[in-house]
Amino acid sequence: MTLVQLEYLLAVDTHRHFATAADHCFVTQPTLSMQLQKLEEELGVQLFDRSRVPVRPTEIGKEVIAQARLVVAESKKIKEIVQNQKQELSGELRVGIIPTLAPYLIPLFVTNFMEKYPDVRLVVQELLTEEIVQKLNYELLDVGLLVTPLDDKSIKELPLFYEAFVAYINPAHPLASSKAISPEQLDLDELWVLNEGHCFRSQVLNICNRGGAGATPSGHFDYKSGSLETLKRLVETQRGLTLLPELSVLDMPKEKKALVHSFQEPQPQREVSLVVHRSFLKKKLIEALQQEIVAAVPAPIRNRKKEQVVGIK
Repeated sequence: MTLVQLEYLLAVDTHRHFATAADHCFVTQPTLSMQLQKLEEELGVQLFDRSRVPVRPTEIGKEVIAQARLVVAESKKIKEIVQNQKQELSGELRVGIIPTLAPYLIPLFVTNFMEKYPDVRLVVQELLTEEIVQKLNYELLDVGLLVTPLDDKSIKELPLFYEAFVAYINPAHPLASSKAISPEQLDLDELWVLNEGHCFRSQVLNICNRGGAGATPSGHFDYKSGSLETLKRLVETQRGLTLLPELSVLDMPKEKKALVHSFQEPQPQREVSLVVHRSFLKKKLIEALQQEIVAAVPAPIRNRKKEQVVGIK
C-alpha cells in the first residue's frame, strides 16, 4: 500500500469517475486503474462498485476511504511543518464564500492580503453553504467563509465577527416612518427573500419566527432571486421590504441609506466565520487570511459582541 494509491483512491471517490480522477492526478486512466486494482488485491476487498454510473464506493470502501483521507492529510502535514519552519507564506489557498458575503467582504481585504503575501495564489469561489462543506470534506477547498453555527462535527468554525441585520423598506411602506423596527412588525406577505438554498433566506424566516415559503409582494409578479442586489432594486421599484446584512449597506449613497432601518436592541445578528475541515492543512495561510479579514472589517462590526445570533436552519 502506498500514498500514491491512497491519493488515487480519494480522487476516484471525489470525482466518481475514473477518467476524471486520472486527469486530476495527472496520470493515464490505465495507470490509475491498475494501481487501484493492486490496492484492492492487497486488501482483499472491492473498494468501488464499477457496475454503477457514476461509480460508488462499496460499504467497506467507504470505511477504507475515510481512513485514507486521514492518512493522506497527516502525510501532507510533513511538508507544512517544513514550510512553517522556513517562515514562508506561499502556495495556493482555495477559498469558498457564500454569495451574501462575497461582494461586500472580499473587496475589504483582498488587495491588502495580496500585497502583503505576493507569493500566495488566492483562488475564490462563490458557493452555497452545503457546497462549501462538501468541497471541504473532499479537500477541494482549504477554507470557507460563511455563516455559522453549522452543527457539523467534520467542520471546525473560527468566528470572525457579528454582523447585524437591517431592514430595507420602500418609502411608501407604513414601516418607513419607524426609526427602529421589531421582528413582530414584519409581514412575510410584504417581504422579499432569496431563493431556497441560501442560508440568509433561512435566517430571515427565523427572524420572522416562521418557516413559510417567503414572499412575492405583488400577486402578479413572482420573482425568485439569488442576489441581495436584486432584492434591493425590487424594494426600490416595486413595494414591500427586505432584510439585508449590515456590510451590504455600508457604501450606499445617502438617498438609498434613507431606506435602511435598524432593528430594536438586541439587534438580530449573523455570525460570520472561517470554517475548515477538522484535519485542515495550510494553518499559517489560514491564520494570515483570518487576521487580514478581521483587520479590514469596519470597527463597529469588528467590535460587536455576540448577542442575538440567528440560526441558519
